[in-house]
Amino acid sequence: MVNCKRRIPAIGPQQGSSRPPHGQIEKRPSPISLFSFSTSPQGAQVQLSSVPHQLRGPRPRRKQRARQKISPWNITMSSTRAIKKSAFSCEPCRRRKVKCGGEQPTCNRCAARADECVYKLNPTLSYTSRLEHRIKELEAQLAAARAHAPSGAGAGAGPSEPSRTSSPSIGPSAGQSPMTDPHHFESQDEESVSESFKGLKVDDKGAITYHGSTSFFQLPSDRPSGSRDQQSTSDQAMQRRERLVANAWQQRALENMSDIPEPFQYLLNVHWCWIQPLFNFIYRPAFTRDMQTLGPYYSHTLMNAVLSHSIRWGRSDPATKEKLDEFYDGGALFGKHARSMVFEELSQGVCSIPTVQTLLLLSAQECSVGNSAQAWTYSGLAFRIIDHLGICVDGQRYPGSVQLADEDVEIRHRLFWSCYFWDKMISLYLGRSPSLQQTSVSPPQIMFDDSAENESWTPFGVVPEGGWKYPPAAAHSTSCFMQMCRLSITFNEILVHMYDPVRPNSQAEMQDCLAKQEVALRQWWDELPPHLKIEPTALPALAPPSHIITLNVLYRTFKILLYRPMLSQRGSVGDNLQPVQRYLGECVTSATGIIAIFDLFCRSFGISHCVLSLSYSVYIAASIFLLQVQSSVEDTQALRRLEYCVRILASVKRINPGKYRHQRISPSLRHIPDGKGGPDPTPNS
Repeated sequence: MVNCKRRIPAIGPQQGSSRPPHGQIEKRPSPISLFSFSTSPQGAQVQLSSVPHQLRGPRPRRKQRARQKISPWNITMSSTRAIKKSAFSCEPCRRRKVKCGGEQPTCNRCAARADECVYKLNPTLSYTSRLEHRIKELEAQLAAARAHAPSGAGAGAGPSEPSRTSSPSIGPSAGQSPMTDPHHFESQDEESVSESFKGLKVDDKGAITYHGSTSFFQLPSDRPSGSRDQQSTSDQAMQRRERLVANAWQQRALENMSDIPEPFQYLLNVHWCWIQPLFNFIYRPAFTRDMQTLGPYYSHTLMNAVLSHSIRWGRSDPATKEKLDEFYDGGALFGKHARSMVFEELSQGVCSIPTVQTLLLLSAQECSVGNSAQAWTYSGLAFRIIDHLGICVDGQRYPGSVQLADEDVEIRHRLFWSCYFWDKMISLYLGRSPSLQQTSVSPPQIMFDDSAENESWTPFGVVPEGGWKYPPAAAHSTSCFMQMCRLSITFNEILVHMYDPVRPNSQAEMQDCLAKQEVALRQWWDELPPHLKIEPTALPALAPPSHIITLNVLYRTFKILLYRPMLSQRGSVGDNLQPVQRYLGECVTSATGIIAIFDLFCRSFGISHCVLSLSYSVYIAASIFLLQVQSSVEDTQALRRLEYCVRILASVKRINPGKYRHQRISPSLRHIPDGKGGPDPTPNS
């Protein structure tokens, strides 16, 4: 037994490229896994029996016999036979109304009867959405064909016109997005793309990567080693979805059987509740599975980053705070390990998906405390690595010589769009140009595994006043993330064509962007599913899940950023002021909606769970109210709203002192009564 006060239990770095071969005991005296915390009257000690078997050496046989309880980290996939859930019943067993063992890929009953074992599930949200949009597209093409061919001439060109109504310079049109239409790039010359892009390859270290035609690694005579994979049929998509969802349910059942000691279980729950649904950095089924075996989608470095990012919320729990303060330097130890281990990986040339996820979490954490240099650097490393790993490429359409499993494709597609979304957010916070752009070979916005859509969501760690409990609600995390990615495509155009910090945008460029993205935002809102939509004029008694709150608040923030540049443009005498008045009205309406929804969030969950995107949105709303007050000091309603925003930002600063400051607004508030001074409402960060 090792005394924790002498040696703090933490996740140590893995040797070599990542981890030992399956079943082989690591030879070095590695630091004890974090899943080893236990307490006793004599003091906190490390309990080796709960450490994954890959991380500990041989122990006396008598201790093995004395250990009766099976460690959750030694559970194998064969344990799934003990899990009996109706969701795993195959179709033949359902028809016969007999008990199904749920074995994969064929249950024992079907194997004995030589029946075809099929697990049928409901259609995926993305699949039904694609069908709906495809029907609308075909109806529009049919109507256009009839309109353009009254005498039978030129009818052949009619149906193709509607798909070309949007300028290709701004990506997908307002009505089409790669999420809902995986064929959005079919109109481009696929042959020319194939000539310059040869697909994914496996390098000499066994890692997946890709290189262009100018690289050392590709000769002009090279031909694609694998043909471009054609778009999946609906049957193939359904089968892929069924396999992924069944696996996700299976892994969740195994996860629920595990017994992770505190404070680690608490911090993981914080991540799954407050962080994962919004950013989707980690694919949970693969992460929790590989946690047992040190598989490719788990690393000690990533786990330390997850725990470090959750510390801010975890310290609100007294028991968790006590353990963190006593043994883990208040939680700072996890961040220290994550940073040192990730740079050790990079120095050894280890570039993996967990490395990218670690860097994204570190970037988000540093950004939330105002460390802009670190946040920007970590995110830049992550974006470079996804390029190196070929994650920016649709591995299903351009597999090259690499054969990816369903789970691999799902994880790579999710990670690309997580990076794309975070790229827009950190560019927004820091006033920089976005790094990632959608291209003809980018992965589609399709998530086949939508098992998290109808999961129960409760605000973990929130203790409401009065003793009432938040009623469980459907998480809708899959559809929320997909809509967030679709919204970020529109916002990317706003950043590029209206807020370029290096190349000043021309007046004509900004007007053109306004005209196009105004339509795109309006159509996005009209097509937003009702379960994700919040109307400030009809707020519910309790807030929906926090990621839905963030989605609605960011939509209104993006609207303000679309119209706000038009409010400061200089005009000549006699110019029509009606458009400017309309733009101001749109900004005020959006700003009012932001503070109304944010107030609902605070009443339901408390301000301590406010994330940076929410506080930034309040800052943007305050800039609009400040414009109102500066133009009319008698506008008491705008003044009250501005004071509310300043109080909120001050409260956020007290809770998290490192957050971005709001000094540019509060000093001006002191000069408002006599109408003097006031800052430019455009924030630096």
